[in-house]
Amino acid sequence: MGRWEPNARGRLEQAALELYVERGYEQTTVAEITARAGLTERTFFRHFADKREVLFGGTGTLAELCVNAVAAAPATATALEATAAALDAAAGVFEERGDLVLQRQGVIDANAELRERELIKLASLSESLADALRERGVDELAARLAAEAAIAVLKVAFRRWVDGDRRPRLRQLLDECFEVLRTESARGAVSAP
Repeated sequence: MGRWEPNARGRLEQAALELYVERGYEQTTVAEITARAGLTERTFFRHFADKREVLFGGTGTLAELCVNAVAAAPATATALEATAAALDAAAGVFEERGDLVLQRQGVIDANAELRERELIKLASLSESLADALRERGVDELAARLAAEAAIAVLKVAFRRWVDGDRRPRLRQLLDECFEVLRTESARGAVSAP
């Protein structure tokens, strides 16, 4: 395949993930990724800053999807309900990509540098959610707390989904985590002096 053929980015992502799973992230070079994809290193660097970004390249798209879901939430939605809508939209993408998401997470779990990068990307997503909530008129403190709570819910539900071989569905696990959060918050409010 020549480098001019369509879907270079997708081919690079697929080749990289295959190699990361087969050989390990650390042992895989950009040259090996491009050779498998039938592309040049120059093409690789047009799409990705480094080989880590192959795994995190969709973060901007995910953040945009979540921000749009917060904006589209009903005007009566609380900050937490708006972030729940955002995570529901994200869950659709994760569920649709099933096996690829599991493979990607396996590569990330096996490498401390990638786990650190994932935490940075989640912090960025939290900031995007807080910004979207402030755009809805939510005050600073409530926006930050709701965004951070949503990321905590995402982390817990996503881990349960991955570890449970995608059963139950991620959306169901997100709903369950949000319900526990609401229940515990209400319980704490009732018992507070």
